[in-house]
Amino acid sequence: MSTAKLLAGLQARGRYAFTAREARELLGVSPTAARVALARLLERKAIVAPFRGYYVIVPPEYRSLGCLPGDQFVPMYLEARGTPYYVALLSAARIHGAGHHAPQVFQVVVGKRRRPVSCGRVRVVFVARQQIQRVPTTVAQTPRGTMRVSTPEATALDLVGFPRHSGGLDNVATILQEIGPKLRSKDLAEAAASAPIPWAQRLGYLLDRLGVTESTVPLADLVRIRAREYVPLSSRARAKTGSRDRRWRVWANVEVHPEA
Repeated sequence: MSTAKLLAGLQARGRYAFTAREARELLGVSPTAARVALARLLERKAIVAPFRGYYVIVPPEYRSLGCLPGDQFVPMYLEARGTPYYVALLSAARIHGAGHHAPQVFQVVVGKRRRPVSCGRVRVVFVARQQIQRVPTTVAQTPRGTMRVSTPEATALDLVGFPRHSGGLDNVATILQEIGPKLRSKDLAEAAASAPIPWAQRLGYLLDRLGVTESTVPLADLVRIRAREYVPLSSRARAKTGSRDRRWRVWANVEVHPEA
């Protein structure tokens, strides 16, 4: 089989990614000949290799991007390897309707630290979080299949828990304004049960300040039961400055300014 038929055959079956081993078996050649054939495809930019031994076909409509968008190959790669994951943070917020700013990276939460990946103009960032199997997720459709995405409630908690991956607290507040009306009180409390309690404290405080209060009653009950101490709103500023919020046990040590 020729490399042209290899790519055409895979795409005809709706597949846009393959491993080096699959290529060798389908081409019916030796490992050395397969490496040479794949190197030629890479040189022609017909394929890219975002992960070791894993190749992604770049159809004409994505040649200027130099890769498929992250949602069209990263979930498939992780699922094929049995790696627990979910699409998160700014990427998840956009899926849930927070389109104030288009994220510059595709963000995925995994159980262990992984290096970021660059593929053409696509950048994939992995964020490590423990016990991710407990995080509530939903299934979203992509042009190449499906992917697991954090629910709006879990997304809100992650944004507050990882502000440096979320554009800072001002940007987090901006996004919360957009997805806040979608948060369900029971689901929010359940998602918070799988997260560090300081995340629930900070999220509740921000939602109150943004006027999104209908969904926070069960969350406040969780904080009242579990929170043992006051936490700073921002861990990057002096902790015990500003006013204290008794409901959420938060030191309001910074002012947050969401975009209008």
